[in-house]
Amino acid sequence: MIECVPVVGEFSENCYFFIDAASKHGFAIDPGAQASRLLALIAERGWTIEKILLTHGHFDHIGAASELREALGVPILAFANAREYLADPAMNLSAYQAESITVDGVLPFEDGQRISLAANPAHELTVLHTPGHTSDSVTFFAPSESAAFVGDTIFAGSIGNYRFPGGSYGQIRSSILEKILKLPAETVLLPGHGPQTSVLAERMRYGLAA
Repeated sequence: MIECVPVVGEFSENCYFFIDAASKHGFAIDPGAQASRLLALIAERGWTIEKILLTHGHFDHIGAASELREALGVPILAFANAREYLADPAMNLSAYQAESITVDGVLPFEDGQRISLAANPAHELTVLHTPGHTSDSVTFFAPSESAAFVGDTIFAGSIGNYRFPGGSYGQIRSSILEKILKLPAETVLLPGHGPQTSVLAERMRYGLAA
């Protein structure tokens, strides 16, 4: 089960919960703001969050992560080089907002790693390193749900901004064409902002075979 919860800090961002319906255990992905609202929802639904996962280290995706970690007693996981962003408000762009944000003590994962629930190991995500928006950007592919959490790498009809620190047009284009759009056509793409799209829809926009 996937639930999108738009949260509003400096602007709106999509936080996601990837929950195993049988055990009610799951992951929180990109808790960008409004920690108290997210915690209230978790309590209301009776969910047990095992891990907090980050698609990349920008402030609007990490703003509530530390507060959720403290309240829930669970680890935060991010790509191996994410500390470059998480420890530096200039890199994560919070230095230019109302409040500087840093996140420490994050556990690293690697490209290709599978992240599974202790309560149900079959409920898992595969990490795909998809740099370009940032150097630490990843996509979490959930084959059981035919869905992928793509962060800010690709949106419905557009791509992420590659002009921020660590960004690269060549990398983001390669990440989209060689990784995200190589996923099964029926895969739903769940971005960090705006509406969902699909691999098939985005292939068509690129003029690729369905």
